[in-house]
Amino acid sequence: MGIKSIILAAGKGTRMKSEKSKVLHHIFDKTLLGYVLDAVNDTHMVEQSYVIVGHQAEAVTEFVNKNYADNSKTILQTPQLGTGHAVSMACSELENFDGEVIILCGDTPLLTSDTISDFIEYHKDNKADITVMSAIFDNPFNYGRIVRNIDKTLKKIVEEKDATIEEKQIQEVNAGVYCVNWNKVKKSFTELKSNNAQGEYYLTDIISWGVKHDLHVQAYTLKDNTEILGINSKIQLAEAAKILNKRNLIKLMKNGVTIVDPDTTWISADTEIGTDTIIYPSVYINGKNTIGSNCTIGPMAHIRGNVEIGNGVRIGNFVEVKNSKIKDNTNVSHLSYIGDSELGSHVNIGAGTITANYNPVTKVKNKTIIGDYANTGSNSVLVAPIELEEGAFVAAGAVATKNIKSWALALSRAPMKIFENWVKQAK
Repeated sequence: MGIKSIILAAGKGTRMKSEKSKVLHHIFDKTLLGYVLDAVNDTHMVEQSYVIVGHQAEAVTEFVNKNYADNSKTILQTPQLGTGHAVSMACSELENFDGEVIILCGDTPLLTSDTISDFIEYHKDNKADITVMSAIFDNPFNYGRIVRNIDKTLKKIVEEKDATIEEKQIQEVNAGVYCVNWNKVKKSFTELKSNNAQGEYYLTDIISWGVKHDLHVQAYTLKDNTEILGINSKIQLAEAAKILNKRNLIKLMKNGVTIVDPDTTWISADTEIGTDTIIYPSVYINGKNTIGSNCTIGPMAHIRGNVEIGNGVRIGNFVEVKNSKIKDNTNVSHLSYIGDSELGSHVNIGAGTITANYNPVTKVKNKTIIGDYANTGSNSVLVAPIELEEGAFVAAGAVATKNIKSWALALSRAPMKIFENWVKQAK
């Protein structure tokens, strides 16, 4: 008996006001669907995921196949007749499956792997046939309400638009995550009815179906209700990004990183930072990166992803780094750009240095390699592909287009001419 997941990602997300699928919108450099798939995979409990696609199905399928093909596949839902109908699209794939199935939404990027793991364990410990995740909200508007019997057992879930006045007063809501014993519950997806305000087949109806068929139905209440915040608009996308970023910053600070101004600092969850590194205000770190210990970053620096920074490195203000490796005790001074590069240890990058890595004619990005103890003067340009060997020096204002040998000086600058009293004569 194993565990598989079904992730609902077919919706258009009309309120996003976008041609792009809702689940392909980004927080930092990761899609909403990517956050959900990573959370599921990081439990190390789920062996296979089925992503139900509909709107922009080709784009979502391409994303899944490119990034999660090892244990995930997409299934097309057409027409789209509700969440219960969406899950039923996976029935043929799970025809002979004997185990638990986790059902999640693809627009909940704040849900953590720890919560999913606890949820699965709760389901197993209680020997439940169906477990739904719930949360408590002071203002539960727009959420489906958890309706319990007098003895607190689960009776049903009712959607906001179908709820009575009394049911709308309930503060416990459906978090949209389910764990089911597939063999006992799969029949429900052929028996769901669409006699509701929207004429859709609701996934929530499996609760009342389970109660009717004497199944053991449980509810697991979340400790942190922000984890189930779904993204239905650009406003909610921004709110979720702030929550996710705050969560990341707190984790880093607890692990010994100094964040001078958390209100202006953004660091992706996929960035690892060593102890005693200082992150100054207005730093934006995107994508997947590793930064060592005793570094200083910023202020106002931008690390764009796929960056490895060693120990004791200084990244100055208004510096941009992407797709590069920087070894220990190297300085990258202000107003510089380091892209597609490898920098050795004890390198000094002078202010305003540019690695010119992109050829706009061929659209090819080339590499810059800088050896240990090399230096670049202010306002220098290194035209890739190029290599500065150990101790090489590029003078200020130089445009370097050739490889530079160890301990050599590269100078390319027109001789300066001085015209005495020119200013007075001009006036």
